[in-house]
Amino acid sequence: MTTDQTRKVAELIKGERFGFLTTIRTDGTLTSRPMTLQEVEFDGDLWFFAERDSNPVQHVTASPQVNVGVGSGGTWVSLTGDAVVVTDTAKKRELWNGAVEAWFPQGPDDDSVVLIKVEADSAEYWDSPGGRLATAFSFVKAKVTGERTDAGENEKVDLS
Repeated sequence: MTTDQTRKVAELIKGERFGFLTTIRTDGTLTSRPMTLQEVEFDGDLWFFAERDSNPVQHVTASPQVNVGVGSGGTWVSLTGDAVVVTDTAKKRELWNGAVEAWFPQGPDDDSVVLIKVEADSAEYWDSPGGRLATAFSFVKAKVTGERTDAGENEKVDLS
């Protein structure tokens, strides 16, 4: 992993509020759900609050391999890694905010509230500068000229 690669992924996910956390159910099928990303400086780890008895917690406890999809407009990031359940009260307090409290009114000291830490080992991103408008223009231009569309930058990044 290079610092530049991690920095690029961090730049692309900065400010994003939600990620789709994909876990493996006990029957082996995949399931995804939107979860709120906690604002932390990205260093390869993503943080989510969850209920101790929730499906995501049960899934990562049984099978820690996960994927998180993040994006909007013309930028998309897919991160793959392992997840762990964190019960550290100090860490919960550190990440606590008003939005979290709306979902978990029992507060960070309650044992029913846990964190899911995703330790990403790889990422792939698609970045179309200019967002949706530029992407739409690129599609129209490709249709008119018969040339392949310019979908922007696509890279695979090793974060381990």
